[in-house]
Amino acid sequence: MEIEGHAIQLKHLDKVFFPKTGLTKGDLVEYYQAVAPVMVPLIKDHPISMRRFPDGLLGEGFFNKDTPNYFPDWIRRIPFPKREGGQFEAPVIDSAAALIYLANQAVITPHLYLSRVGDLEHPDRMIYDLDPPHEKQDYSGVRKAALDIRGVMAELDLKCWVQTTGSHGFHVVIPLDRTMIFDEVREFAQDVSQLLILRNEGVYTLEDHISERKGRIFLDTLRNSYGATAVAPYAVRARPEASVATPVDWSEVEAGVNPRDWTIQNLPQRLASREDPWKDMSEYPQHLQSRWDKLRGLLKAD
Repeated sequence: MEIEGHAIQLKHLDKVFFPKTGLTKGDLVEYYQAVAPVMVPLIKDHPISMRRFPDGLLGEGFFNKDTPNYFPDWIRRIPFPKREGGQFEAPVIDSAAALIYLANQAVITPHLYLSRVGDLEHPDRMIYDLDPPHEKQDYSGVRKAALDIRGVMAELDLKCWVQTTGSHGFHVVIPLDRTMIFDEVREFAQDVSQLLILRNEGVYTLEDHISERKGRIFLDTLRNSYGATAVAPYAVRARPEASVATPVDWSEVEAGVNPRDWTIQNLPQRLASREDPWKDMSEYPQHLQSRWDKLRGLLKAD
């Protein structure tokens, strides 16, 4: 295949990657080629971590942070310093060719770092990762959590966006102006969580140990940390049904959307019939510091 001036030698396209459905590596490559015009603009400024399955879901998967030496020079690499010292070379998906090349390298799921190339210390988004309690597969609670977060953000005059994770829950995303470091963003996110916990007794928790949650929904703010990642929009998940992390409208959350409603088989049709709900998100970089006094006031009032 030649795309954007780059020759990509596609291999083993008939290898079954998702045994439950019979979907192959070729289906994965075809999916990413179909969604590239929408997906690449949303992720092109962020380094990624790669979740790879060379033999599909029947084989062993692994995370690959460092760009392998055999990747071609036209795959962009970003030096990513590690807190414990040293660094690795994180790849960047800045073109359809790069996305397809990685799919051909058995990257089923790209995960985004939350800061952009050029400034890894200041995130350009705040994320809440919402999953139902461990013992439940009822998604009504995490839908309500997403809507409750949206409600507090509206009180603070902050816009937020939402996506299914393609796995167990939802991500609520607040785009930022990159003026705060990760620790500050995480503290702000935790303060919002504390407000929700006060307003909804027995419903939410910040306890990250599953055994201590006692049926409450974990308002996970831990991804707001240096070096942490979140699944990329429109990324395929390593699940039997080949589900997709899908940006959705808030009206769809209100209507009862589920985390695995879309797969590589039906997501392209969705994009063909409607605009991407996240297409304008980057146009709303928001400042958290100016909202902190109001947030603290809400905490005191409750």
